[in-house]
Amino acid sequence: MSVNIPSNSVPSGASRFQVHVINEGHGSGAAMSDSTDPPHYEETSFGDEAQNRLKISFRPGNQECYENFLQTGETAKTDTTFHAYDSHTNTYYLQTFGHNTMDAVPKIEYYRNTGSVSGPKVNRPSLQEIHEQLAKNVAVAPGSADRVANGDGMPGDEQTENKEEDVTGVVKFGWVKGVLVRCMLNIWGVMLFIRLSWIVGEAGIGLGVLIILLSTMVTSITGLSTSAIATNGFVRGGGAYYLISRSLGPEFGGSIGLIFAFANAVAVAMYVVGFAETVVDLLKESDSMMVDPTNDIRIIGSITVVILLGISVAGMEWEAKAQVILLVILLIAIANFFIGTVIPSNNEKKSRGFFNYQASIFAENFGPRFTKGEGFFSVFAIFFPAATGILAGANISGDLEDPQDAIPRGTMLAIFITTVAYIGVAICVAACVVRDATGSMNDTVVSGMNCNGSAACGLGYDFSRCQHEPCQYGLMNNFQVMSMVSGFGPLITAGIFSATLSSALASLVSAPKVFQALCKDNIFKGLQFFAKGYGKNNEPLRGYFLTFVIAMAFILIAELNVIAPIISNFFLASYALINFSCFHASYAKSPGWRPAYGIYNMWVSLFGAILCCAVMFVINWWAAVITYVIELFLYIYVTYKKPDVNWGSSTQALSYVSALDNALELTTVEDHVKNFRPQCIVLTGGPMTRPALLDITHAFTKNSGLCICCEVFVGPRKLCVKEMNSGMAKKQAWLMKNKIKAFYAAVAADCFRDGVRSLLQASGLGRMKPNTLVIGYKKNWRKAPLSELENYVGIIHDAFDFEIGVVIVRISQGFDISPVLQVQDELEKLEQERLALEAAIKDNDCEEGKGGIRGLFKKAGKLNITKPAPKKDSNISTIQSMHVGEFNQKLVEASAQFKKKQGKGTIDVWWLFDDGGLTLLIPYILTLRKKWKDCKLRIYVGGKINRIEEEKISMASLLSKFRIKFADIHIIGDINIKPNKESWKVFEEMIEPYRLHESHKDLTTAEKLKRESPWKITDAELEAVKEKSYRQVRLNELLQEHSRAANLIVLSLPVARKGSISDLLYMAWLEILTKNLPPVLLVRGNHKNVLTFYS
Repeated sequence: MSVNIPSNSVPSGASRFQVHVINEGHGSGAAMSDSTDPPHYEETSFGDEAQNRLKISFRPGNQECYENFLQTGETAKTDTTFHAYDSHTNTYYLQTFGHNTMDAVPKIEYYRNTGSVSGPKVNRPSLQEIHEQLAKNVAVAPGSADRVANGDGMPGDEQTENKEEDVTGVVKFGWVKGVLVRCMLNIWGVMLFIRLSWIVGEAGIGLGVLIILLSTMVTSITGLSTSAIATNGFVRGGGAYYLISRSLGPEFGGSIGLIFAFANAVAVAMYVVGFAETVVDLLKESDSMMVDPTNDIRIIGSITVVILLGISVAGMEWEAKAQVILLVILLIAIANFFIGTVIPSNNEKKSRGFFNYQASIFAENFGPRFTKGEGFFSVFAIFFPAATGILAGANISGDLEDPQDAIPRGTMLAIFITTVAYIGVAICVAACVVRDATGSMNDTVVSGMNCNGSAACGLGYDFSRCQHEPCQYGLMNNFQVMSMVSGFGPLITAGIFSATLSSALASLVSAPKVFQALCKDNIFKGLQFFAKGYGKNNEPLRGYFLTFVIAMAFILIAELNVIAPIISNFFLASYALINFSCFHASYAKSPGWRPAYGIYNMWVSLFGAILCCAVMFVINWWAAVITYVIELFLYIYVTYKKPDVNWGSSTQALSYVSALDNALELTTVEDHVKNFRPQCIVLTGGPMTRPALLDITHAFTKNSGLCICCEVFVGPRKLCVKEMNSGMAKKQAWLMKNKIKAFYAAVAADCFRDGVRSLLQASGLGRMKPNTLVIGYKKNWRKAPLSELENYVGIIHDAFDFEIGVVIVRISQGFDISPVLQVQDELEKLEQERLALEAAIKDNDCEEGKGGIRGLFKKAGKLNITKPAPKKDSNISTIQSMHVGEFNQKLVEASAQFKKKQGKGTIDVWWLFDDGGLTLLIPYILTLRKKWKDCKLRIYVGGKINRIEEEKISMASLLSKFRIKFADIHIIGDINIKPNKESWKVFEEMIEPYRLHESHKDLTTAEKLKRESPWKITDAELEAVKEKSYRQVRLNELLQEHSRAANLIVLSLPVARKGSISDLLYMAWLEILTKNLPPVLLVRGNHKNVLTFYS
């Protein structure tokens, strides 16, 4: 629909477009009286300025266009115009919906992938674009709103559209030529002409039909599963590999894709050798052998493969034409057989066991008569490969016009037609030919001879000597029965040629197509060379030649009897995984599993997968074992390599469902002290900016507790949310890359404390909720703004309010290495610029000669660009000093101190206050880690000077009941004595700038000072908590005395009572307590037991 927008219809301000209800035609009275009036719609408004309303009406006679719009869903060209009169009247046509707003109507272009050959991808307006106010300086061009709203994209999308691939001239097949013909040719093999008569002779008509139906059941279930998967979204090239990999993930898809492509390549050799053997038999009959049977097979096979390769390389169109010709020959051969069954038999054919349709022969051949060494399953194993080939159409899914329609329709119809043909041929041949015949026309029945129920005897022939000596004719002995029965024998030979060559051609096309899709996904890095395609159809020429080499190798080896069972098992393994993929996708209950083909059942698919696995062992148990071993090896390899792909597999969906179920189940279990584990929120900011803080936390949460790296974005919400969302995936990926088992979470807030408060309350899921807050010590508290200091101490108070333990970590150099990362980024950018400059100089050198460019290169060499040291791994510890003063080398070393293995030493635990045991539990968990296992625990507790030994024994008893190993216990009896004067003087000097000194002022002045500086430390406060201040200073003296050489100090965190201790005084306590010490963990649990000695 075209819309004309007058120049005065665009408001000059920031008001939106407006839509109001108007009449159908120009004459409102006529429109109102018409009984065929369309229904009335509600008035819709997008702005406030009435003078700038946008009004749309349709002139009389546009009903046809309107109906066309409703049927096709496309916007039709209509004779429309805007009218200046008031629009508060009756109706508003549906055609105008979406044309006068930035909000877009649903359209397929929004859901395509970038670079899709089926059409251009268009970006819909973002949520911010339709949610935020329109910029006042943005002019709306005539028709732009219409273009955006109807899916034509935002300005600039034209570039994307122009980049689309030119798909003109690409050969695409429909469901008949692309799937039905290929599947029928691949299913109908030489088995139909030379072994089906023997199978029905061994198993009889009853069990023979059962064998065919059982094989068909396996392929039909697989066909249904294939159809379901193929209709659950757009299918690209790759056939079975694509279906399995996108359903079960790259691990299963990569392993089965490689062996499936190899199986198809070897199958080419198998089918070509079958063709060559038939040709050699004809040469024997005419005494025209070239060398000897084996070498003749090699020569004929090699020539045949070269011809087939030429047809394939010529293009899919030529290959499809060849397939159609071969199908016609095959159908004529089958029809020739059925015609031959009704042509009256002559004496020669009767002597060979063919008597046309006879009820007695049908009755005699209905039951089984297995020869020595044969049974139902052995005969089934011989027939089953004849039922395979159902994926021939799916394997060229990338060359189909509509894979979602073609694969289900063509595959299932091919299975039905070929099954009917197999059953028809089996019943007809068993109703016409006896099991054994001598071939001698003299073996007629003598008068008075007792037939003993023999059908041949009843028809005048005596083949009784076949019971004592081998015969050459009949169903059991002659593989050329169909040639004998047919109306014209050479047509059966032509059918054999057609069956073998068509199957070989289909496999020769399938193998490279599947292999190319596998290589494009880059699951196996070394195979990327074969991903390249050529021409309009993206033909895998390199894959064709690789398949040719493999086929030639096996033809020249000429030992296919050993490899044939393995190839059959490779195909069956892919069938099993396709069935399992369908079951798995259904079982995972992912909302994305919505196959358009609804004739499937998840349990039937599972049954089909189990059936395929069972058939693998029935066919050949050692081949099945080899198949599983190869698949397992490839699965482990791909899992280890962890390819960087995300296809939304059902494995991901099931992992989510399992995690959700386990989380819900966990909520029904009450917490128990024996199962307590530290579950930490770590305020790292970006996890790469404070690695040491994350490392020490990860040391006691890895494989045992929850660890969430949290970041608070403070500032304008729009900017914060944008920055936060853009970095989420990158920061979580950094954690995974560095093998840190932690989650990343971020919030946007007006202030830091509000953000942390939100994280403390809302983080986690069910029972997996944080119980411990880990923060770094605020080293710059004396220089920081008061608001930052208030927020820092405030989050400690908030954590205690929420009954969450607190761990404050202090190291000498601090945690934040943002300056280091910034320098690293700048150096990397400089290095990239240098490499780009060198590349440009080389290009110019080739084009313009060496003269002037060398001078330019010399100038470039004078630039002060240094190459950073190469990274050995992703850890920050590998950053080395590049320029003096660019970053602090000690800071880098300190940031990596918890990554290294800690040597023999001690973890000193100063368990001064009972907080439920968290102060003791964290260091104990650390000693269980590989990096800390050489460190012993030394326990320090306060006690009375006159009861040191008794309290030491009591603490040792308690620790032994907790089953916590320790190296030594120290009872400190002099904690409460005053510190020495030098230490106290340091503390007083520290707090001096923040004291109010109101006691030296008159009352009025003192009150005024308190109002002006409420954050300062008052003399009254300092006097009230003087004993606690003495204790912090004294503890630092004791720590210096006993734990200066420790690897780590774990110390009870002093608690500041809300409203009594000012923020600055509390920070002064923490400063003096941990000053000039090894790494310190200040720990305070939530005063609920985390240790127990009960079983």
